[in-house]
This record gives sequence, structure tokens and C-alpha cells, in this order.
Amino acid sequence: MTVIVTGAAGFIGMHVADALLARGETVFGIDECNAYYDPALKAARLAYLRDRHGAAFTFAKLDFADTPALDAAVAGLDIDRIVHLGAQAGVRYSIENPMAYARANLVGHLNILELARARQVRHLVYASSSSVYGGNDSVPFRVEDRTDRPLSLYAATKKSNELMSESYAHLYRLPQTGLRFFTVYGPWGRPDMMMWIFTKAILAGEPIPVFNAGRMERDFTYIDDIVAGIVAALDAPPADDGQAKPGGSMGPHRVYNIGNSRAEQLGEVIDVLEQAIGRKAIRQDLPMQAGDVVRTCADVSAIGNDLGFAPTTSITEGVPRFIRWYRDYHGV
Repeated sequence: MTVIVTGAAGFIGMHVADALLARGETVFGIDECNAYYDPALKAARLAYLRDRHGAAFTFAKLDFADTPALDAAVAGLDIDRIVHLGAQAGVRYSIENPMAYARANLVGHLNILELARARQVRHLVYASSSSVYGGNDSVPFRVEDRTDRPLSLYAATKKSNELMSESYAHLYRLPQTGLRFFTVYGPWGRPDMMMWIFTKAILAGEPIPVFNAGRMERDFTYIDDIVAGIVAALDAPPADDGQAKPGGSMGPHRVYNIGNSRAEQLGEVIDVLEQAIGRKAIRQDLPMQAGDVVRTCADVSAIGNDLGFAPTTSITEGVPRFIRWYRDYHGV
């Protein structure tokens, strides 16, 4: 039996595929490997998986929003479960290129739902985002909070994914779990995210953009904690028992926050980066950006109560691990 992992060349997808393969699963990865950020990094992640796991990992480079291509790639596969992590990411890029989000995050998600329905998979776990909370000022964010006021198109597509999944859970009794990720970082991370951008600039002696004078707070979650939560969710499909699930569904569909449950001030995270790198940052104060929010923090009580999820990695542990990987990867 095969587990499909979409976004397998991506940051979280690679780590999830690695964890599943390490425990003996057979994984079929799917990724378009587009140029949103350096495709060489995506190729390196795939090479890492192939080197570690050999024939247990197979991969198809394709756009999962392309229905005929997706159908052809999975023809003949005995699909057991799907971890759908592929998406067009990034809040700010959604302002510049909205059509990429409509294709990957809306059409693509529907294609994966259709595949899961047609193959009657045991469980579909998919990526949502903390961005769905929009301008919510009730912190920490709870899965019961309103999520109908998105501040970016990216957030709107992720909320749409949750709604589409709810309809499939109702119509077809398809077991699903949506995970609202909170600012994930760690080795093999994404070059468009703060931790990578700041590290690169500090090492080069260049200024770093500090929005809202550093008075921004994020729930930074280390990749190992995220993977533990995803795998725990995958292993425990929601029951179709008519009982309300986290997120409000009465069907076999639940939604969890998955984060570190601690809001870190941007200025303090920069302090930790400086210490780990051994060099001071040149801080360039900038105003808030469109579509951004001041603070995020996850209430993880639902996933903790149901699945035993308990993040363990603080930024003082996780940031130095990322810096060590970054220096090794770049040879700096």
C-alpha cells in the first residue's frame, strides 16, 4: 500500500516523506518543482530522500492541478492514504500572482479530493494555514474562532480548502484532517521565509527588513514537532460517528492548529539568530506589509487532547539547528 505525499520536494513534504519512509512506508511523491523559489533546493531534497530510502520512494514531477497528468501518474498505484501538502505558498506573493493560487490551491485541492474519493482512501490529511484567522485579535487562536475574514488571497484559498473538504466529508464520508500550520522553520526550510532571509542577510553583512519596528509576534514551530503532529494525525483518521469534531464538523472531518503554542517577538528571535550566527544584524525598520498580521499564536489543546501532540522545541534549540544546517548546505 502506498502513501501519496504531495509537495514532496517542499520543506514540510520532504520531512514528512522521510519520516514515513523511515518507519517502513512506501511513499509516492508528487511535486511540480516550480520556480517560486530555487528549484535546485527542491532537487536536493528529492536526492536526499532517494539516497536514504531507495526504491521505497518514487516520485512524479507534475502539476496536480492538471487532472489528466495526475490520473496518469497514479494509475495502477494501490493508494492507502494521502498527505496533501503541495500548494502555492506565501502571503505576499498572492498579491502579485493571484492566478497561481487559484490553480494550485483551489483546482489542485479539488483534484486531490476527487482522487481520494475515487480511490476510497482511508485518510486524507491536508495543509491549511494559520493565515485563515485573518485579523483575529483573540489570542491564542482556537479552531473555534471565526475564520471568515481573510486578509490575503492565500488565506482565502486555504479557508476554501477547509470548506471543500467539509463538503466531501459530508457527501462521501471521506475521512479528512486539516492542519493549520503556524510559522514552520528548520533544516531544509524555504528561502522565502523569515529565518532563511535573515540568516542569509546577516551572514552577508546586509540589512534585514524588520517590519512594524519588530513588534511582530509569531508562533515559530520547529519542523520535527510539525512532522510528529502530521504523522500522529495520519495514523488516527476521524470517526464517522455523528459527533462534533474540532472545527465543528459532524462528519469525518476535523481541523487542528499545529504550532508551538508560544508567540515569540520578532526582535527576540533576531537576538537568538545573532547569537547562533555570531554576528550582529543590521536592522532596517519598515512598516507593516499588506496582508500581514501582528501576532499569531496557536491553541493546540484540541490536537493535544485527541492525539497527544506536544511540541518540545524552543527557538533557543531550533534556531541553532537551522543555522548549522544552513552553513553546511551553503558551505559558509
